[in-house]
Amino acid sequence: MSNRLLSRDAAYEPDATAILIVDMQRIWLEPGLDPDHPERGQDHYFYKQTATTTIPNNERLLAAARAGGVEVVHTIIQSLTEDGRDCSLDHKLTPIHIAPSRPEGFPPENLGPVGDEILIPKTSSGVFNSTNIDYVLRNLGIRHLIISGIMTDQCVDMAVRDAADRGYYVTCVSDACAAVSKERHMTALNAFGGYCWVTDTDTVVDRFNNIGAAR
Repeated sequence: MSNRLLSRDAAYEPDATAILIVDMQRIWLEPGLDPDHPERGQDHYFYKQTATTTIPNNERLLAAARAGGVEVVHTIIQSLTEDGRDCSLDHKLTPIHIAPSRPEGFPPENLGPVGDEILIPKTSSGVFNSTNIDYVLRNLGIRHLIISGIMTDQCVDMAVRDAADRGYYVTCVSDACAAVSKERHMTALNAFGGYCWVTDTDTVVDRFNNIGAAR
């Protein structure tokens, strides 16, 4: 392996780079749709943060990735069955169950898959633990995985650590992620920072633009 690549912030390679958008679903992003947290109004920190920062930054990342020919992969929390019998034990105990027929379980139009972008449903916090995403990414020839979405301290955290353990160069886009509070967001970034390169949307967009220019 080239020493050039032995760095967490190694340059992204054309045809070997993907962005993973984690759980950017209407049920979590739109006030009043999350049945487990009716107390969170539109003025709650999470909704204000996602509306003003997280969502716009993911829109920018998606636009730059598509323009640069970067593979786009989406994952969402969604059961395979209407009654949730396929859910993980943890999701049954919590409980978390989003049936495939529920429209609020999908991303909003501005964040959803375009064309033949891949959408992978999961029933666990860790997308690598309950789906075939590793198999899919390797079939696509991916080595660099950029991760954004929600929640920073839960599903994003798991994706970062598991991807790193499986041998991907991982980037976490800090200002394109969010948690229920700023404290939880920052604590998570500090905790899993050793597994990835933590950077911002501007930096990643610039890299995606450079990939596109090099084609």
